[in-house]
Amino acid sequence: MSITAVLSAAGPAPSPTPTESPTVLVPSLQDAQQSATHAASWVQQNWSTWLAIGLKVLLILVIAVVLRVAVRRAITKLIDRMNRSVQSSDGTALGSLLVNVERRRQRSQAIGSVLRSVASFIILGTAALMVLSAFQINLAPLLASAGVAGVAIGFGARNLVTDFLSGVFMILEDQYGVGDTIDAGVASGEVIEVGLRVTKLRGDQGEIWYVRNGEVKRIGNLSQGWATAGVDVTVSSHVDLDRLKETLDEVTEKMSREEPWNELLWGPIESLGLDSVLLDSMVVRLTAKTMPGKSLTIERELRWRVKRALDAAGIRIVGGTTVLPEEEPDDPTAGIAPPSVYSNSGSPQVEAASPIAPGRPVR
Repeated sequence: MSITAVLSAAGPAPSPTPTESPTVLVPSLQDAQQSATHAASWVQQNWSTWLAIGLKVLLILVIAVVLRVAVRRAITKLIDRMNRSVQSSDGTALGSLLVNVERRRQRSQAIGSVLRSVASFIILGTAALMVLSAFQINLAPLLASAGVAGVAIGFGARNLVTDFLSGVFMILEDQYGVGDTIDAGVASGEVIEVGLRVTKLRGDQGEIWYVRNGEVKRIGNLSQGWATAGVDVTVSSHVDLDRLKETLDEVTEKMSREEPWNELLWGPIESLGLDSVLLDSMVVRLTAKTMPGKSLTIERELRWRVKRALDAAGIRIVGGTTVLPEEEPDDPTAGIAPPSVYSNSGSPQVEAASPIAPGRPVR
């Protein structure tokens, strides 16, 4: 059997079929036209709402920016007016002494910075909430979260918040300023910088103290108003009081007329009379109102002059307390009898009184 007969008997061979591919749907022109029609209708229905929201947001932002600029300028003008009013009062000696340029500058900068920051925070924060409300966003969860976060931050940074608030009120109330000498309890010295959180002091030895405003419980300002200089003169109780008063009056009147003490003294040096009388001494007190911070200088000069005047008048200054004469200590051996000669076994008296031993030659 030939190969041709076999192939013809088997029949025609099946032809290979191609792999079936997924059918790709190509949008027709009618579908595109329907989609565009729906989008146009949706935009046509909502464009007025979008426009209203956009205009509302734009109006809120414009009003917030204009209001912020106006408030900040008003605060700046207010601070400048305060500085000018203080400068106009500097014509008097008291005004020029109590307020200096650096103190006014730092105080006005601190107050202006605080007020501008508070105004910006309030205005911009309110504008942000109004913008979110314009987009119909529910603000209740946001405000609740902000309140919880604020409480948590307040508890975590309570010392920082306390320092900041204390610094704000110290500056607003003008409790102290640059150049003042204060006693803050934890430290004392001259104020060299006033901040919202920390106050820098220069101590007597030149050291710099950084005092947190929240730690200050009480403040003693030694540079406001006037200071008091007091000198105690202690003399013998036998001194003639009239002569003593005359000598002291001469010293105080002469010092009050001389420069520069007449500028540092804001009142006459007064004698308050006898402050105390002891057995062998008495104390006369002198006092005067002085420029702030100059009381120690006045006291040193006044002591110098009083000492020289009393030496010239033959009046001796004595100690401040009565000193009783010391008694001579008792001799500890006064009640003890002198030692006997018989206590020494080698003394002649003992040998003469001792019995004669047998075999010992008699002298």
